[in-house]
Amino acid sequence: MKKSKFSEEKLEVIYEQIKKKSISYEYGTKDYPFEVIINKFGDEKDPKASLYIPNYQREFVWDNKKKSRFIESILLGVPLTPFFVSEDENNRLEIIDGSQRIRTLIAFFNNEFRLSKPKILTEIDTATFKDLPRWHQRKMELRDFRVIVVSDKADINSRKDIFNRINTSNEKLKDSEIRKGSHSGKFYDLILELKSHEAFKIICPLTEKKEKRGEYEELILRFFAYTDSYLDFKHDVAIFLDNYLEKMNDLEFDKNEYISRFEDMTTFIKQYFPSGFRKTKNSGSTPRVRFEAIAVGTYLALQEQKDLINPNISWLSSKGFHIQTTSDSSNNPHRLKNRIEFVRDGLLNRLTEDKLDNGYNKN
Repeated sequence: MKKSKFSEEKLEVIYEQIKKKSISYEYGTKDYPFEVIINKFGDEKDPKASLYIPNYQREFVWDNKKKSRFIESILLGVPLTPFFVSEDENNRLEIIDGSQRIRTLIAFFNNEFRLSKPKILTEIDTATFKDLPRWHQRKMELRDFRVIVVSDKADINSRKDIFNRINTSNEKLKDSEIRKGSHSGKFYDLILELKSHEAFKIICPLTEKKEKRGEYEELILRFFAYTDSYLDFKHDVAIFLDNYLEKMNDLEFDKNEYISRFEDMTTFIKQYFPSGFRKTKNSGSTPRVRFEAIAVGTYLALQEQKDLINPNISWLSSKGFHIQTTSDSSNNPHRLKNRIEFVRDGLLNRLTEDKLDNGYNKN
């Protein structure tokens, strides 16, 4: 065996750290029949529910294809990944991983969807739970599901960390969904509050799927992060946003100032941009690069000229703006800076002909 590069003293320190830190991650296993799971499951705010989904988990976003595949797997007896739960301070079980699967089970049991094109059990296509032979209904009700129960020594930060590790190792979640589970805090609560802002949702439409997967949170976070420090962005957007959010959650920030910043931008866009952040009035969704350019550029313009009214926005249809807001290299720091400042300069009426035609100044 090769000798460790660490000294005996260092190895002792490592041993003690692992011993101490791993206490929060200790776990046990239990097997629950589905009929027990459905009786335990309920809303987080319902004290009678001993199994619940915490508010940092994502919305129910599985489509019918995924739900049907999961139910087919159960009926076939396929080995399944265990559910991860944690005992909270009231001895209730908080679901860390498995919310989509548990909600699918319950929705099927309640006949809320029909199976769609199962790959192997083709004879049950379009079936609901009540359509299955009674023997298979009972088999499903009595099937045991393995549950990994994290110790009650796990505090909220440990549970969030487990959630983050599970969902970053298999890349199931969007960055915005992972942040909701692993970077919650006072600043993120503000973002969640603002995502329901009525005027903002009017000028910044999203598809239902994108909204469920946290796109509003993503856009609002980008707005604040870039208005605070777009010139500091260097490489990876996700890391930049994670670091910003973690920093802001730890700060005693001025909540009213950030709300005012957001509302001033929203009011201005609603008043002077006929299509809002859309490419056209009939567009059903908002491209990120277009949102970033217009939202942050507007904020910068208002910082320079607080009484800005009736701006000339003909540059929105220019070749230069189109070049700046195409997705090609959209997360390049130079491109980010250029598109934000293009909008700022457009609103302040200082774009050159070269910029309007080419998206940049010729030397």
